[in-house]
Amino acid sequence: MQHIKIILDRLLAGAALLALGPVMLAAAIGIKLSDKGPVFYKAQRMGMGMAPYTMYKFRTMRVGSDREGAITSSHDNRVFLWGSFLRKTKIDELPQLINILTGTMSIVGPRPEDVRIVQEHYSMDELRTLKVLPGLACPGSIFNYTHGERLLEGGNADSLYVERLLHVKLALDLYYLDHWSLLYDVKIIFRTLYTVLLTSLTPFRIGYPIEYRRVFGEQGREE
Repeated sequence: MQHIKIILDRLLAGAALLALGPVMLAAAIGIKLSDKGPVFYKAQRMGMGMAPYTMYKFRTMRVGSDREGAITSSHDNRVFLWGSFLRKTKIDELPQLINILTGTMSIVGPRPEDVRIVQEHYSMDELRTLKVLPGLACPGSIFNYTHGERLLEGGNADSLYVERLLHVKLALDLYYLDHWSLLYDVKIIFRTLYTVLLTSLTPFRIGYPIEYRRVFGEQGREE
């Protein structure tokens, strides 16, 4: 089954790059017009088997501002205006399709994490998320997109991320690993597209992912 997943990853990533080429070109032009510097941001992330790799994103922050912290919070003044649009619509993540084609990522899998955060804050059980390829979409990323920014308000984003968000995301991704199937991957892809479109284009708020309610029980119920 994993071999089928790899083949499907490559086929879907290649097709997506062709279909979304105009969108990615527009994103690149917008970056060049908005802020001096490179179009792409190259982030060091921990990959499968604890092997660091370079993950590609469209640059959304001013050059060198990542030295002020690895985590971006809501209304972060390091993000330029066009970059804010790219982040909200998740267009900034599209260059990771290149990572999928080169075999360092998958379409669905635990989201890749900063090398330092993995080394300093992952528990032994959470390291299981590094036994598979990191992904572009996963239950943890859906939760982060719908609820993450609210959890990072009111303090240092890096420390709040570790305290409030990191281990929740990892718990959801461990649930994904324990229940993995190709059908589950397909559902996550469509749920991710639905979540991004609804959240970026409408004022509606989306509730907790079903994995959150299953992992955390009553704590996952809407307030």
